[in-house]
Amino acid sequence: MGRLRRCSVGLLVAICIAAVTVSAQRRRNRGFGWAPMRMATAESFDGGFNFCRIMFSESPDGTGGSWGVDYPRADVNLSIRLAELTRTRISRDAATGEPNHVLLQLTDDLLFQCPFVMMTEVGALHISSAEAVRLREYLLKGGFLWADDFWGTYAWEIWAREIAKVLPPSEFPIVDVPLSHPIFRSQFEVTKIPQIPSISAWMGMGGGTSERGADSAEPHARGIFDKHGNLMVFITHNTDFGDAFEREGEDPQYFYTFSVDGYAFGINVLLYALSH
Repeated sequence: MGRLRRCSVGLLVAICIAAVTVSAQRRRNRGFGWAPMRMATAESFDGGFNFCRIMFSESPDGTGGSWGVDYPRADVNLSIRLAELTRTRISRDAATGEPNHVLLQLTDDLLFQCPFVMMTEVGALHISSAEAVRLREYLLKGGFLWADDFWGTYAWEIWAREIAKVLPPSEFPIVDVPLSHPIFRSQFEVTKIPQIPSISAWMGMGGGTSERGADSAEPHARGIFDKHGNLMVFITHNTDFGDAFEREGEDPQYFYTFSVDGYAFGINVLLYALSH
C-alpha cells in the first residue's frame, strides 16, 4: 500500500507540472481575475461532483477576507485535479467542458445536494440563527464542511464563536484530528499539516509561511465529530490551501513548495467527504 501511495504522489507531481503552463495560459485567456457568481440551481446537479462554496455574511468584529477569496480558480482547479487523479466523475459544463462549481447560502434548499461544502476566511464569519439551524441539519444528516484559510488567535475565536451556534461545544467539541485518521490517507499518505501562505504573503515575507508571525506559527487540522464518531467539520487553521489550488500556475517555486502537497491534502479531504 505504501508503494502504491508513493506512486500516486509521483503521478500527482507529473500531472500538476504538465498542467502549470496550460493552467496559467487558460487563466490569462479566460480572465480569471474576475468571474460572475455562479449560483446553484436545480440544473447544476447532474450526479457528478460539484464544488460547493458557501457565501456568508461578515461579522462586524471579524477579521480577514470574505467568502470569495480564491473564487473561482481554487474551486475549478481542485475539481480538475480530482478528475485527473481519481475515478471521481465531476460535473462539467456541456458547452465549455469546465467543471461546474456553485455558490450557495446556508439557507438554500439546494445545500442538501452538496455532500461537500467549503468555507474560506472563516475568521470573518457571521452565522444567523436561521443559518445555524440549517447548517446543523445539513451536518447531522451527513454533510461535510471544510473551513480553511484563517490565521491567528483572534480569527480562531471568531470562528469558534460562530460555529458554536451550530454545534455547541458541550455536545460537539472541536478537537485535533490525529494524523492516524483515515482522512489523511484517503489516497495520498499525508504525514504533516503543511503551512501554506498566500502567494502574496509568501513573496512579501521572502519565503516565510506564517502570515501572523508568532501568533500563527503552527498550522492545525481540527475537526468536529458527530456522536457516532463521524467527522462532520474539518478545519485547517493557520494555513491557506485555497491559494495552493488557485495559484498553481503563477510561480514555479510556489508550485513546487506548496501546490503538490496542497493537492494531495485536498483530494484526500474530498474523497473522505464523498465516501463517509
